[in-house]
Amino acid sequence: MTDTTVKLGLDTFGDVTHDANGEPLPYPEVLRNVVAEGILADHVGIDAFSVGEHHRPDFAISAPDVVLAALAGQTERITLGTAVTVLSSDDAVRVYERFATLDALSNGRAEVTLGRGSFTESFPLFGFDLADYEVLFSEKLDLFARLRDEKHVTWEGTVRGPLDAEIFPKTDRGTLPAWIGVGGSPESVVRAARYRFPMMLAIIGGAPARFAPYADLYRRALDELHPGQPALPIGVHSPGFVFDTDEEARELLFPHFKANRDRIGRERGWPPSSMNDIAREADAGALFVGSPETVAQKIAATLKALGATRFDLKYSNGPLAHEHLMRSIELYGTQVVPRVRELLAD
Repeated sequence: MTDTTVKLGLDTFGDVTHDANGEPLPYPEVLRNVVAEGILADHVGIDAFSVGEHHRPDFAISAPDVVLAALAGQTERITLGTAVTVLSSDDAVRVYERFATLDALSNGRAEVTLGRGSFTESFPLFGFDLADYEVLFSEKLDLFARLRDEKHVTWEGTVRGPLDAEIFPKTDRGTLPAWIGVGGSPESVVRAARYRFPMMLAIIGGAPARFAPYADLYRRALDELHPGQPALPIGVHSPGFVFDTDEEARELLFPHFKANRDRIGRERGWPPSSMNDIAREADAGALFVGSPETVAQKIAATLKALGATRFDLKYSNGPLAHEHLMRSIELYGTQVVPRVRELLAD
């Protein structure tokens, strides 16, 4: 791996942040703040800025392409993508059309990460049955894969009517860059390889190195299913927070990280997390929190362990304040990114 191949990005779900009095900000203000965060990310040299789709009260972003279109006109070089687009409850054709449009507006800077999502609110919201969870994603991914060469498509499945059409607009480069988000099941890893999508590993708990077998499986599956074809990148998405010192980073993040995790845990039957649990994740798990040097060392070690060439830090964490997120973005771009490249070059 050389440092020139590595891309370092940021992810956000538009977490609803709080003001100085501990009150949630209105959704419109949260969305405007996300745009400001993306503009700063572009300014400080970060490679990619991605926003995730959710349909629940603790996240403000339900229409990622609209947020990214706002950013397209106010940024110059940064890649604009999704931390997840829930393909299962969307239409593959409409997703391709929307992001091909974004690609034009951003002068070729759009990408999309397709996934089933870790939440299920979008299924009843858009009239889909959770009993069809697997077939919805499988068939829609198959259709999306066929759209990528931007030629006439003939397709038939069970979750929508047959397609016999050509899709517009087309991109300047002839295809739309797309990843598949993988949470850690071998079946999802092999599926990404089968369709020759780059794989984005969502590592949100435990030591990142334990995902090395999934990276190896992906590479083996690519070789077996597509012999002679060039390798594809592997990326990592993990939560974290950068601040001036390790102590300040933990002090600012931990209460908000715990509140966010416990809120989700109540829905899923998890026990409440302790500060010791979070500290362990920060020390040896999937939480990338600390000073620029601490976070850079951990990112570099993760990329080396997995043979990955993309790392996206999910920098927003529950109600953690916008001004702290802006400082984190500044440090990530000006100190973490160049330091990671130095470490990998060494």
